Amino acid sequence: MSEGLRVELVDDHEVVRQGVRALLDAEPDITVVGEAGSVEEAIRRVGFDDPDVVILDVRLPDGSGVEACREIRSRWPKVRVLMLTSFADDEALFASIMAGASGYVLKQIKGNDLVESVRKVGRGESLLDPEMTDRVFRRIRGEEADDPLLSRLSKQERKILDYIAAGLTNRQIAEEMFLAEKTVKNYVSNVLAKLEMSRRSEAAAYAARIDAEKEHRYPPEQWPQ
Repeated sequence: MSEGLRVELVDDHEVVRQGVRALLDAEPDITVVGEAGSVEEAIRRVGFDDPDVVILDVRLPDGSGVEACREIRSRWPKVRVLMLTSFADDEALFASIMAGASGYVLKQIKGNDLVESVRKVGRGESLLDPEMTDRVFRRIRGEEADDPLLSRLSKQERKILDYIAAGLTNRQIAEEMFLAEKTVKNYVSNVLAKLEMSRRSEAAAYAARIDAEKEHRYPPEQWPQ
C-alpha cells in the first residue's frame, strides 16, 4: 500500500466526520478520500472514491448503516467496513456481522484506538469477538435463543433442558442419551444452577418460553443474506 490506506467516512453529523478526518489525516499511512452523510451518498461515493476501508455509522437519515454495509460488500467485496455507533446494541452488532462488517466500534473509542482499528481492518483483520460471531451463527441455526442465561449452558446441558421441557424423568433422559441416571442427575443440577432456578418445572417453563420467542422473533428467513 505505497499510497497509504484509503478511507471513506460515512456519518450524518459533519462535526463527527471532521473530527475523524482530522485524526486520520494526521497519520502518514492513512488518507481520507471522501465523505458521505447518507446511505445513498455512501454507496455512490464508495464507487467513485475507491476506498480500502469505509467507516460507517450504524444509523443514517435515509436508512440503516447495516443496509449500506451489505450493499457495499456485495458490490465491492474487497472494501472493508468498520461500523461506528454511539450505542452498544447487540442486535445491530449481529446484523453488522451478517452484513459483512469487519469491525464494530463505539464513538467513545479513544483516537489512537480508532486509528489502530482502521489499520487492522485495512490489513484484512477482524475486530469482531470470535465468541460473539459464533453466537450469531448458532442463533441462525436455531441452537441458541437471544437469552443470557441460555448462553451459559453447554451443548449437552441444552439437550438436557430440552428433555426436561418435554417432561422426561431423569431415567428417561438417561435412556435417550445413553448415560447413567446419576450422570443425568448431575447434569440437571448443573442446568438448574446455571439458570438460577430451583425446580424442574421452572426450567421447563423457561425452555418453552425461549422456544416460542425463537420461533416468533427470530425466524431464519428474516436474517440478512
